[in-house]
Amino acid sequence: MTTYTLAILGGTGHEGSGLGLRWARAGHTVLIGSRSAEKAEAAAAAMNARLGQPLVRGLENAQAAQAADIVVLTVPYAAHQATLESVRAAVQGKVFVDVTVPLVPPKVSRVQLPAGGSASQEAQALLGPGVRVVTAFQNISAEHLKDPDHPIDCDVLVCGDDKDAKALVIQLAADAGMQAWDAGPLANAVVPEGLTSVLIGLNARYKVKSSGLKLTGLG
Repeated sequence: MTTYTLAILGGTGHEGSGLGLRWARAGHTVLIGSRSAEKAEAAAAAMNARLGQPLVRGLENAQAAQAADIVVLTVPYAAHQATLESVRAAVQGKVFVDVTVPLVPPKVSRVQLPAGGSASQEAQALLGPGVRVVTAFQNISAEHLKDPDHPIDCDVLVCGDDKDAKALVIQLAADAGMQAWDAGPLANAVVPEGLTSVLIGLNARYKVKSSGLKLTGLG
């Protein structure tokens, strides 16, 4: 298994910390990024306590991005543009995995795609051609991610314009205990991003916490 240094920006939240726990346990070096270095360090310490080993470090976002091979963004959409601008120089030449969903409170169960088409397309436009943006992990329950022993019984859609970058993210999904599929170019990111609002609505309507997507016929 090839291991990487992964920076998870917004990694103090449920989604980011859940991915971080799983990747650290799989052998990757995990850097938790936050606007506050102190907050990142506290989150990393809590994760290390769960892991029983000092496998995770906390840094300010730009420092984490600079030190990483692969950068993963898990911030709320309201912080998306500002975070991208703060790390743009640090992520050049890297694979950038955008997990952001353009939710617009309070109507989070209604699909409301941004003017740029999707959050991931906006990220690509802002970061420029020197960054290989891939979208993934939007439709996975944070509750299940936070328990690294819980099997993830739903699939991950991976979209991007670089085939090798998508293959890398599909392998990272496998390392975290998930099945991922190449869902086409970055323009298709509108689908997994929009599906998140659909799943939120299903959770509320049917009083569950972790509805997900399962593809059939793919083996």
